[in-house]
Amino acid sequence: MNTQPLIIGWHHLPFGKFDAREPEDLIAEAARGALDHAGVDAASIDSVHVGTFNGGFVYQDFPSTLVFNAIPALRYASTVRCENACATGSAAVYSALDAVRAGRSKYALVIGVEKMNGLPTQEVGEVLQKCSYAKEEAGVPGGFAGIFGNIAQAYFDRYGDQSDALAAIAAKNHRNGMANPYAHLRRDFGYEFCRTPSEKNPFVAGPLKRTDCSMVSDGAAALVIAADTEAGSARRAIGFRASVQVSDYLPLSRRDPTEFAAAKRAWQRGLDEARVTLGDLSLVETHDCFTIAELLEYEAMGLAKPGEGARAILDGVTARDGRLPVNLSGGLKSKGHPIGATGVSMHVMASMQLAGEAGDMQLPNATLAGVFNMGGAAVANYLSILERRA
Repeated sequence: MNTQPLIIGWHHLPFGKFDAREPEDLIAEAARGALDHAGVDAASIDSVHVGTFNGGFVYQDFPSTLVFNAIPALRYASTVRCENACATGSAAVYSALDAVRAGRSKYALVIGVEKMNGLPTQEVGEVLQKCSYAKEEAGVPGGFAGIFGNIAQAYFDRYGDQSDALAAIAAKNHRNGMANPYAHLRRDFGYEFCRTPSEKNPFVAGPLKRTDCSMVSDGAAALVIAADTEAGSARRAIGFRASVQVSDYLPLSRRDPTEFAAAKRAWQRGLDEARVTLGDLSLVETHDCFTIAELLEYEAMGLAKPGEGARAILDGVTARDGRLPVNLSGGLKSKGHPIGATGVSMHVMASMQLAGEAGDMQLPNATLAGVFNMGGAAVANYLSILERRA
């Protein structure tokens, strides 16, 4: 019988702007918290999987063993640094899954971390734009906001103005984020503020306003993943019904920008692997780096037909009390988007729901959760379908 990896503990730091904190400190706090939550001694950890994009945010690179400084009992564990743009956190999670499934690790520690606010905002944008296809997209004004602004404009040109839907997505996620103690921006802006251009909510790129864009955040999150053979005494166990990663061309010029084709394929494969339908899921945490991304992801997951993603939000399908709540955590829009921490955070948030440990965010009777994390403009696409095992 194949070894099955289980999430047995986690820790999530508040996301925000932390000028006085170094990535090493964030790593240490997240790791300690996850080990304590899992009830696992550090000496039992066989491998450490650190997800961080960096790309020039901080001088210190090669972070895979930094956690040893704070937790010496981890010394001599195998370590690796993972990077896959905005899906870096999920890359680290999947690296740990591979180690456990292969029998190389009985216990694996996953840490996602990013310190982005050490640079001026313009320089942050320049670092992030390295995740685009430089030959064609490095000069797009507005950085990644400009790239997604172009995606939004192409979608608007084909299917009509979707500003109502984008504002509703932003308002929903900020409303949900009010219940998340880890969120960077816990503020309910309301639909009208998100819908109306203003001095406080100006257009940033194409049809995207400030409320359509996720924030520049610092933060960390961590998970302990154990082999099922070792998790008998675990206080909680969250299993992977599916874990799928699908990649696409990097240049947008080689794809239809109005659909996330590889994301759609990831969802199809993931649901097949899990032997469930979208209707079986209790909730989804999805990658709303920009509101247009969440709209396109509705269509990729099969919640709406191409060009009809607006119906999912405007009809209340993805609301907290809707048929498929999306981003109960507030998503990247409210929770924040520290690049390397994001994918780990999304798995933590979904696991909290399934374990009944989500506090004010808790959805009653959550049994299955989808987690979709992407790098770039739907280039690296990771889909996990999680379930509670214990």
